[in-house]
Amino acid sequence: MTTAVIVDAIRTPSGRGKPGGALSGEHPVDLLATVLRALLDRHDLDPSTIDDVIAGCVTQSGHQAVNIARNAVLAAGMPETVPATTIDRQCGSSQQAAHFAAQSVMAGVNDVVIACGVELMSSHPIGQATLGRDTLSPLLRERYPDGLINQGISAELIAARWGLSRNELDVYSSISHARASVADFSSEILPIGEVTRDETIRAGTTVDGLAGLSPAFYNEEIAARFPEIQWRVTAGNSSPLTDGASAVLIMSEERAAAFGLSPRARFHSFAVVGSDPIEMLTGIIPATHRILERSGINFDQLDSIEVNEAFASVPLAWMQEFPVDPTIVNPRGGAIALGHALGSSGTRLLTTLVNQLDATGGRYGLQVMCEGGGMANATLIERLA
Repeated sequence: MTTAVIVDAIRTPSGRGKPGGALSGEHPVDLLATVLRALLDRHDLDPSTIDDVIAGCVTQSGHQAVNIARNAVLAAGMPETVPATTIDRQCGSSQQAAHFAAQSVMAGVNDVVIACGVELMSSHPIGQATLGRDTLSPLLRERYPDGLINQGISAELIAARWGLSRNELDVYSSISHARASVADFSSEILPIGEVTRDETIRAGTTVDGLAGLSPAFYNEEIAARFPEIQWRVTAGNSSPLTDGASAVLIMSEERAAAFGLSPRARFHSFAVVGSDPIEMLTGIIPATHRILERSGINFDQLDSIEVNEAFASVPLAWMQEFPVDPTIVNPRGGAIALGHALGSSGTRLLTTLVNQLDATGGRYGLQVMCEGGGMANATLIERLA
């Protein structure tokens, strides 16, 4: 089977996903196009050699509608012959894009593919695409008569099930900001105009400061339905709404050699699972079991792990389930500090993982991402010296 390698991975800074945020004035098509163009320019790569572009985007409405991947390819000045498609696996959309891209290379269908993602949450907030519409169909309501819930409530259910205190959630969140505030992201960030740093990092975050925040998702009806919830999830121990884009250049090992390029890592193994859509953020646990069983790699061999910090309760629950050194989990901080630009987050985490392995000389890296609706992706990569 052909080996799929990562030649390069870059991302924009994270902008606050609200009006006035550092990237809020950007058009999402152009934001993604800028990243695509930069990825090609960094390697003087002829864009006509790109076999496909696969982008993740969750809110595919407004400026992000009508196949934003294709629009970004055209906006980047790439030949009209370069195809593109946009996919939605919720928070893991661009991680799934990377899977599809790498798998197409491994199968011998393509030689060069860009996996990428974008989300401008300042102008395309969660729920915009379904505003005024009931997505719970009659058949779905028949299966779930009490209805589905939002991810914030799922995060509360996880905190209750794993016995996570409010202080534990806040301590973890403060560590995320502390790690991110001292990390060097210069090798992975593509400046956008004068924006060169992640706007979402709050270096002065303290546990005492986080303790003063009120629960973000309290609802009387939900409280009656789930009496076990103790309402510990706040804006401070959750990932912020974020604007951003990211992209990964994926090739066959043979094509990279033909171009004279030195791959940074190879794709080792993949996994994707479905999970309970109510407690929807726990799929990372069976996904981790599956990818390690399939790969034959164990935790002692992992040098860096990215567990998406949608909410602090997610990585904390994950770490209770596995024998892992917590210092290698999100060592540069996670989404609580770096933001969670939905469609971009999968390739953003992959970008950070590749750069962390390069910086430390590590060999194996694992990325796991929980996803709306009860799903999770896992990716295992191996750095190439």
